[in-house]
Amino acid sequence: MSLYGMMRTGVSGMNAQANRLSTVADNIANSDTTGYKRSSIEFSSLVMPTTGGAYNSGGVNSTIRTAITDRGDLKGTTSVSDLAIRGDGFFVVQDSSGTPYMTRAGSFVPDAQGRLVNAAGYQLMAYSYANGVPAATVNGFQGLVPVQISDGKMTATPSTSGTFSGNLPSGANAIVAPATAPSGNAATAQYTNKSSMVVYDNLGNKVMVDIYFTKTAAGTWDVAVFDQSKAAAGGPFPYTGGPLTSATLNFDGTGKLTGTDSVTFTVPGGASLKLDLKGLSQIGTGYTATGQVNGNGPSNIEKVTIGKDGTIYAQYQDGSTKPLYKIPLADVPSPDRLIQQSGNVFTQSPDSGDVQIGFAGEGKRGEIISGALENSNVDIAEELTNMISSQRSYTANSKVFQTGSELMDILVNLKR
Repeated sequence: MSLYGMMRTGVSGMNAQANRLSTVADNIANSDTTGYKRSSIEFSSLVMPTTGGAYNSGGVNSTIRTAITDRGDLKGTTSVSDLAIRGDGFFVVQDSSGTPYMTRAGSFVPDAQGRLVNAAGYQLMAYSYANGVPAATVNGFQGLVPVQISDGKMTATPSTSGTFSGNLPSGANAIVAPATAPSGNAATAQYTNKSSMVVYDNLGNKVMVDIYFTKTAAGTWDVAVFDQSKAAAGGPFPYTGGPLTSATLNFDGTGKLTGTDSVTFTVPGGASLKLDLKGLSQIGTGYTATGQVNGNGPSNIEKVTIGKDGTIYAQYQDGSTKPLYKIPLADVPSPDRLIQQSGNVFTQSPDSGDVQIGFAGEGKRGEIISGALENSNVDIAEELTNMISSQRSYTANSKVFQTGSELMDILVNLKR
């Protein structure tokens, strides 16, 4: 049995070195593959039970290890959709059947439908801003959708919020009669100051609104908002349908706004808009006004940018910017125990722990770099060294098998 055991041990050693050479071959072949993680073989002894004075030779077990936590160098590219992770974490992708995976290979390009797909055909997944600011599902892939950006799709966003800042002159004369204030919408209405703003309805049409400020007493002002298109011919008062909203503003002795600090009105043909007036003051200088609102008219996407936190922004031809998606990063307690699949993707295993989802910069998760890719973590010099070492070990093990075979021949020939 010792000679047979000797030959089996030699075969075990050759198989182990063959496995090691296989990983070396894979590593060298993928040395330029984006996001590839090198594999290696770890050996452990296999000891057979020994009885009496006879020694039974054992063998060697081989275990495959993948250096997933060993990061590759980052290289810059000219494509915004090329993504790399500086730090811990994985992109979440899915195949054509909708099965989710994790990957560090971020060479994404738009396909015919505008979906971001990497070189292996996996689609990038993210949370959409369609229903507001997204929140991550910490313990699963639920809620993720494929990132899809179509350059030819025009979008329009109604105005829902805005700000109005400036100064109302404290030295202005008060218009005492309330009936003559613009909020009364009389033909003889009087006002102290006026500004106009552009807002957007549900179809992206521009709607002009007139905003009147009228001093009615010391430290007290009347504010009224009207649809400019409803102004009287040669007027502007009276406006058809009256004011969209009106309110009374009060300022303290230092010119600071107190009490009511916003007005809300429905944009004609649009949504409810809250106009923040916290930036108004009443001090001894002239009338000044600045303002802005959200929303935009129909416009095509001009370019896409991706922030370090994973937010994908679309910049439209009218200059407006809108967040579309937020890319999460997945992680597991033991990344090196993930199961490696074709296409540089990974799936969780019982030894890796459960998948946890979050956003870039949270906890130990790294940041997302747009216009960069992660190189393979393969060291060619190390692989060639391993190849030479495995070749010699394989040859030595083959000699063990050959010697055992020759001794068996001698044993058989003893009968002759």
